[in-house]
Amino acid sequence: MVESKVIVITGASDGIGAAAAQRLHHHGHQVVVIGRSTHKTETAARRIGAEHLVADFTRLNDVRELATNLNASYPRIDVLANNAGGVFGDPAKTVDGFERTFQINHLAPFLLTRLLLPTLTASRATVIQTSSVGARTGELDLDDVNHDRDFSPVRVYTTSKLANILFTKELHRRHHAQGISAAAFHPGNVATSFGTGSASRLMRFITTNRITRSMMTTPEKGADQLVWLAESRPGGDFESGVYYEKRKPAKRINPQALDTDLARRLWERSEQLLG
Repeated sequence: MVESKVIVITGASDGIGAAAAQRLHHHGHQVVVIGRSTHKTETAARRIGAEHLVADFTRLNDVRELATNLNASYPRIDVLANNAGGVFGDPAKTVDGFERTFQINHLAPFLLTRLLLPTLTASRATVIQTSSVGARTGELDLDDVNHDRDFSPVRVYTTSKLANILFTKELHRRHHAQGISAAAFHPGNVATSFGTGSASRLMRFITTNRITRSMMTTPEKGADQLVWLAESRPGGDFESGVYYEKRKPAKRINPQALDTDLARRLWERSEQLLG
C-alpha cells in the first residue's frame, strides 16, 4: 500500500495535470489542484473532491501569493509537481517584463519552488518538472532569456523545456543533501488543448490536425510518469536530478542539459531576474 502524501500539482485544471490529480486522489493522496482559470480549477477539483488554489503564472505576484497560501495551509508538502506550461504565438511580455513562455514554463515554477523550499526541505519532498522531448532542440542563451534577438514560438518553448531539466539538475545539486529530490520527465506527445492557441503554424498543425492528434497519447497515459514519480521512492525507484522518458533516464539529450556550469548559472540568473 502506497503511503498517503500531500501532493501539489500546478496546471492541474485540465490535461495531464488533471489526469494525474484524479489518479493520485483515487490512490488516497491529499491532492491540491492549482490552475489559472477559477472556473476550470474549481470544476476539476470538485470533480475528484480535492482542494484547490488559483494562480496565473503570467503574474509573479500571483505566484508569491500562491506560495504564501500553500505555506500557511500545508505544513507538509511531500510532492510539488511543476506541471503548468504553455506555448504561445507572437512575442509578448508579461506584466513583470519577461517573455511569456519563459516566465510561465521556467521563471514562475522556479520562484514557487524557491518560496516553498523551507516546507519542502522539512518534508523531504520530491519536486517534479514536466519537461519535453523538445528540450533536445532548445538553445539557452543567458544573455537573452527573453529571446528578444531570436524569437519563434517553438524556439522559446523548447528552450524553456531545456531550462526545466537544468533547474532539476541544479535543485538536486544544491538541496539534495538537505532532503530534496528532483526529477524531470517527458510525458509523451499528448492530445490536449496545449498549443492550440499558438501562432506557430507547425504547433497548430501538430495539436489540431486530425491525423497528428490520432497518433498522440491520451492525457491519462501522459500522466503516467508524473504519478509514478509522485508515488516513488527517491534513490530506489528513481534517481534524483535526472530527466526521464518512459520511466527511464533519457538516452538522447541536449548537450546543454548535461552542462552543470550552465545549470548553476541559470539558477543564479533566475535569482537575479527575480530580485
